[in-house]
Amino acid sequence: MPDIDSIETYDYNLPAERIAEYPLANRDQSKLLVFQNNSITDSHFHSIEMFIPENALLVFNDTKVVQARFLFQTSTNATIEIFSLEPAEGDGGPAESMTMHGNVVWKCFVGNAKRWKQRILERKVQYPDGAIISLFAELIEKKEDYYIIQFTWNPTALTFSEILSLLGDLPLPPYMKRKTEEEDKVRYQTVYAREEGSVAAPTAGLHFTKEILTELASKGIQEEYVTLHVGAGTFKPVKTDSISEHQMHSEYISIRMECIVKLLDKSAHTIIPVGTTSMRTLESLYWLGCKLHYAVDHTVFPELAQWDAYTILPIPMIESLQSVLSYLQYKGTDVFIARTSLLIKPGYTFKMCDAIITNFHQPKSTLLCLVSAFVGIDTLKQLYTHALETDYRFLSYGDSSLLFKKNES
Repeated sequence: MPDIDSIETYDYNLPAERIAEYPLANRDQSKLLVFQNNSITDSHFHSIEMFIPENALLVFNDTKVVQARFLFQTSTNATIEIFSLEPAEGDGGPAESMTMHGNVVWKCFVGNAKRWKQRILERKVQYPDGAIISLFAELIEKKEDYYIIQFTWNPTALTFSEILSLLGDLPLPPYMKRKTEEEDKVRYQTVYAREEGSVAAPTAGLHFTKEILTELASKGIQEEYVTLHVGAGTFKPVKTDSISEHQMHSEYISIRMECIVKLLDKSAHTIIPVGTTSMRTLESLYWLGCKLHYAVDHTVFPELAQWDAYTILPIPMIESLQSVLSYLQYKGTDVFIARTSLLIKPGYTFKMCDAIITNFHQPKSTLLCLVSAFVGIDTLKQLYTHALETDYRFLSYGDSSLLFKKNES
């Protein structure tokens, strides 16, 4: 029996040449590994509709990657890299901060921080029409894992979203080991991305084209959208010997009321999240509903700690989602916004999801733990061995898989 808490259980040899540094020419050319009825089928993503049940409800993460990396020059010509992670203030998450004018305060990683001696860094850009944009970064506080940075800019009529688009660079995962290219601004976004706030793409969705979405809809397959703004923590390696010692990152999620209402009819649907972020959002929604069911004070911002799902007394799924809807009615809003640090590992009981569309993940990662929890550790090893032996491409720009629960179709 494998030790499900040992990080070594989730290790495998991934040759560097199997990591896809660039996307294929067409999104849907990716290979597709289908695990269904305990057997493996090799296909291509453009044929995915052949494997999805007609009663399926696909749940997509509609987050949009922002150009979150700023480069500044100090007065001594040192380059300082500021990687914007998430807002440091307020409960509205990145979406609210994107609309701010003139001033925001964010949590950031800072590269070459030891060379940041002056109080405020400035960057100016002049455009061909003569317009000048000035961006200022002030280091407010150093925390254990990040910095608090205040950004101000002129002209203040611009939103922070516009500042990111004009002055920021798109961050690629560190394992790609290359600079961002113009093509990445298109290919490192899903075709349905709309809610700005992620610093990494929900990569399972990168394979979908508008044509595939149309084909799925014509088959009667339904779709819904949730939002989880992917943080840099998604690349955080597990450095502890055991999963239970790892500190999971926290991320904002938002789910619209109409999506929750559709999920209430779970018996009528095979619920298939597109990606680990959509799966974590759906499973977090259930446990947050449980917390709201037991809560006395509904004024507290909803948050799910990384081990809450293993200690909260579960309730029927319908009661959980009804508790969320009651909370929305109490708040007078139609969008549920919360934070989650849920860590899904073997031993977790899935409450919402019947299958998952996902890429092939890094060794010793929390994403690999999640997939192991869903299909089983032995099955995961079988799937990854098959993928390596049959030339699948791995990680963000790599190939895809459609995985059903064991013994279920």
